[in-house]
Amino acid sequence: MLGLLAALSASAAGGMRIALPLLLIGLLRIDKLWSEIPLLSGVHPPVAITILVSWSLLELFASKTFVGQRVLQIVQIIFSPIVGAIMGIAIAQVSSIDEIIAHPWMLWIIGIVGGLLALVLQLVQAGWLYRLRRLPIWVIFLQDVLCISLVLFAFDAPQQGGLVAMILLWLAIRSSKEWYRWYRSQGIPGDRGNPRRRKRDPD
Repeated sequence: MLGLLAALSASAAGGMRIALPLLLIGLLRIDKLWSEIPLLSGVHPPVAITILVSWSLLELFASKTFVGQRVLQIVQIIFSPIVGAIMGIAIAQVSSIDEIIAHPWMLWIIGIVGGLLALVLQLVQAGWLYRLRRLPIWVIFLQDVLCISLVLFAFDAPQQGGLVAMILLWLAIRSSKEWYRWYRSQGIPGDRGNPRRRKRDPD
């Protein structure tokens, strides 16, 4: 059970950032780097470090600008399911969950669930970016802190990490409902079925 919670925590980190959680998971297991992580295990370590460090720095700095938020959001929506799945599978393998040892096909289930969790978190963030035009700087810093914390929780405190991941999922669902309610309210009365038509606040 703890291994599953750890996998959820790591996958949720993939819903915050792309390269940063992959970089952290490699550095936390410096003795093996990414030898146990799907896809990255086939990349030469110096090349993987160069790519992940460069992209992590881009995420940390570009996310603080308007244009950077827009560009990163598109990239993160595309790759967050992949990173979420990789993170979940990697932590599940590291944790040596008994169920996985007995049934290796469970890795696929963990990967799918982790990828979906990361995608949901990213889609909700994209919705708020669309609504607010630009995320407040404190939200960006909170994303960075959550990403790092979730990876650390996955290794050292899986219960807390899994709980945080579940809270984030709950907030994402509640937030998506609020975002949809706001979007529908942009239409004129009697034409709420097509809120994009004659919106008071056009895209």
